[in-house]
Amino acid sequence: MDEYHKTSISFTSGIDDTYDEYIFKFYDIHPSANANFTFQADTGTNTSYNQTITSTYVEIKHTENNSETQLRYKTDDDLAQSTSFHKLCIGIGTTNDNSCSGQLTIFSPSSSVFVKHFISQANNLKDNDQSNQSLTAGYFNTTTALTRFQFKMASGNIDSGVIKLYGIS
Repeated sequence: MDEYHKTSISFTSGIDDTYDEYIFKFYDIHPSANANFTFQADTGTNTSYNQTITSTYVEIKHTENNSETQLRYKTDDDLAQSTSFHKLCIGIGTTNDNSCSGQLTIFSPSSSVFVKHFISQANNLKDNDQSNQSLTAGYFNTTTALTRFQFKMASGNIDSGVIKLYGIS
């Protein structure tokens, strides 16, 4: 799905029990203002995108001038039984070389027995000329089928980019 200058991008169909897992691939997501790229899910015809999430967030960073490298677990970017949007990329800048690309995998979103697990791996060039890899994982604490997913910047719009959805048997 190609979308430009949007406050959010929602996938409201095509997520059902056809596949065991669904992968969202996002390419060159570019914000209108320095921001975090986030996602959330919902059930049935709900459109509030406020499912309860517990997650972890690990960051690997390296500055362009080689002045700083770091691998760290970022507890302040975790969610603990929260209905907030989960961060996929943090601090994406607005210059032409800043964007975020990666993938988000959702496991068994149609299950009516188990909670729904997810993992994500993404890379972005932050607003401070730092390459940043984000590794996240977690679960939606619901046994109700997830049928809708929404992506948005924490502030401002998605200026450009592509998000594609794949089903995996």
